[in-house]
Amino acid sequence: MTYTVSLISTEETETLSRRYLPKVRYEIKSEIYGCCIKLLCGDHTLRDTWEDSFYSMSQNVRSHGRLFVYKDPLYPPDTVLFDPHAKTAFLINVQYYGWIKSIALSLAGDILEDEHGIWPVHGACLDFEGKGLCMVGAPGSGKTTQTYGLLTSPHTRVISDDWFFFRVYGEDILAYGSEKNFYIQENLATLWKEFGELVPDHTYDPDGRAVADVRWVIGKGRILPLTTLKTLIVLKRDPADQNVAQSLDPKTAMQLFCENNYFNPHLLVQSPFKTHMRNRYIGDLLGGTQCYCVNTTGTPKETQKLIRSLAGIKQEI
Repeated sequence: MTYTVSLISTEETETLSRRYLPKVRYEIKSEIYGCCIKLLCGDHTLRDTWEDSFYSMSQNVRSHGRLFVYKDPLYPPDTVLFDPHAKTAFLINVQYYGWIKSIALSLAGDILEDEHGIWPVHGACLDFEGKGLCMVGAPGSGKTTQTYGLLTSPHTRVISDDWFFFRVYGEDILAYGSEKNFYIQENLATLWKEFGELVPDHTYDPDGRAVADVRWVIGKGRILPLTTLKTLIVLKRDPADQNVAQSLDPKTAMQLFCENNYFNPHLLVQSPFKTHMRNRYIGDLLGGTQCYCVNTTGTPKETQKLIRSLAGIKQEI
């Protein structure tokens, strides 16, 4: 199950704002890689979860983008409306926090790619001895499983487990995180026991997830604000493909990105201009990293050893 984004006019935004502003109980301004994104809602649980996810922003800073999150019987479940001019999104009858968080990150990404030459990637980003590794893939390909498997190594540090931004500086591609804490799965400890007591059982949400401070497990010094990307791994799960791993040239890797909507189901605006811009910056990313495709049909630990081998990370499992 997923949602679709419908673009709306600024006039429609004004109408919806007048409808929901009287119901606003909480206005939370948060920083997402330099953007001030404001959450407007009436749900205290959502407020608390949001504040656990993102760094706070001064209330004196004017917002760059806004998210209204409300229940409304006039709309069907999982309605997402976005005004690209006012940078305002309305999430109506959206219950899953993972989507709310991702749309907030996508809103910041829309602002940054339009105005600042900073590009969003829906993927995990880690660091090993100053060398950055990012992993992308379709849902169910094992990105989260392999990210936390890598974090069981004391030599690996994390920038983000789900979403990061990057900029190109000459020959270097610098990747930046933006989330204070990560939205993890309840079953994480079934594969990597190190994360077993990270979240008390009773605090997981109905989707079996919770925002957690992984510093309690890996230590404060192992969450970094940035790294220099060197390796990119595309994960897939295809039992019909006998290739476990293969190197990708930039052209082949770009084809995979285009066929899979840049491995990002949360892009708010789809247009010829956006496609041209995204092809250009993803081309820069692929041209500046060593790219591989890894098929995750083996056991998680088998795949973990393979990824560590490709990225040059010490084998410890």
